[in-house]
Amino acid sequence: MNQWHLFLAFFRVGMLGYGGGPSSIPLVRAEVVTKYRWMTDEEFAEILAIANALPGPIATKLAGYIGYRVGGALGLVNAVLATTAPTVVLMIVLLAALSSFKDTPWVAGMTKAVVPVVAVMLAEMTWQFAKQARAALGWRPAALLLLACFLALQWLGLHPALVVAVLLAAAFVGRSKPKAEDRDKGGERRASS
Repeated sequence: MNQWHLFLAFFRVGMLGYGGGPSSIPLVRAEVVTKYRWMTDEEFAEILAIANALPGPIATKLAGYIGYRVGGALGLVNAVLATTAPTVVLMIVLLAALSSFKDTPWVAGMTKAVVPVVAVMLAEMTWQFAKQARAALGWRPAALLLLACFLALQWLGLHPALVVAVLLAAAFVGRSKPKAEDRDKGGERRASS
């Protein structure tokens, strides 16, 4: 019976959680804490804090953890499928409907109108990243890093995930090595004491 209640609880969240994660959090709480009493408010707050710290959609993270806690591995799969199934089905229906109308002028106009909006949003995000890189590295290193990434992607044809992985590894290695200045200062302190 728990698996059926688990499915119903997270299916309702998936159907009614319009607008993404923030709108689904109160729905999850209503199902998990108020209706089925699978956990207390304090436990839910702790799980919510951990879920917010992890990458990915909050509704699926909450569904996965709560599903596992209530029904084990089967509960995890059950809750995640119940949360994501409504979105998947609606996207398939929407894409099928749009593909049947794709040659109509109003759909073509909508598609053309979306492209500049997305371009502006991506340009704004790129500008924010550039400002953060300049603040952390300075203009020259940031520009050199940008050029190196561009060449790796365009000229060498590397996959973006590989470039991101290399940059993350370099950041962790660079962060874990003590700087030469710090070592020199530490040596001077030891020699003076």
